[in-house]
Amino acid sequence: MPTITVGPARIPYRVVGDGPDTLVLVHGTGPGSGMWDALLDSFTDRYTVLLPDLSGSEAAEDDGAELTVETLAAQVNAVIEDAGRGPADVVGFSLGAVVATAAAALRPDLVRRLVAAAGWISADQDEYLRVSFHTWLSLADNPAAFGRYATLTAFSRGFLNRIGRTAVEANTAYMQPTSGTLRHIALDLGLDISALLPGVQAPTLVIGCTQDATVPVENTRRLHAAIAGSEYAEFDTGHIVLAEETEAFTRTVRDFLTAA
Repeated sequence: MPTITVGPARIPYRVVGDGPDTLVLVHGTGPGSGMWDALLDSFTDRYTVLLPDLSGSEAAEDDGAELTVETLAAQVNAVIEDAGRGPADVVGFSLGAVVATAAAALRPDLVRRLVAAAGWISADQDEYLRVSFHTWLSLADNPAAFGRYATLTAFSRGFLNRIGRTAVEANTAYMQPTSGTLRHIALDLGLDISALLPGVQAPTLVIGCTQDATVPVENTRRLHAAIAGSEYAEFDTGHIVLAEETEAFTRTVRDFLTAA
């Protein structure tokens, strides 16, 4: 697995597939790039997929300093450059959507097309979002409650009932308040990419989720409105659309990325 140094950070990234085009998948808050693993077979026929583990993820190493969206965006762009396969298509989910958008704005020469799923501009634009992130942070000393809150807000009620108790409990155990995850949530709470958005030049698809209790869909619609010329798609799911509607999500992403 290649590992690059970006400032004080050591950032590993996986390379999966050997397709002619390049796709970078940017993870959201939490453990790291493993969140994309169930989708990889849907892309590797066409793409060489790069999966960076950014600062705050379990696999990355850094100085533990407060994170900024510019720091993580620089790590994404450094991975594209290190792989020598740019410009790349970049897909980000949740915090990864915000980071991917910032990466496209800061280095438009490296991003061919952009997909931002379940992202936002700033928590200061929505009191629900601001209080939700604060609540998440306040549960750091109670791992069980932390995992349950993360699960409750990540998925729609219908999806939780469909997958059943064993799967639900497994998910609550997956999302734990590690120091890196808490750094991600602090970033979720404090970031503001409004000044970067005019710099996005890549054709962009923004994806929202109507039942999203983590990032209410109005925030994602606002992101779409702020990116000039962007397209928009919406799924009737909770926050983690790639789990609830995996096939439809990957088809929508592929259709956009391969459009003439």
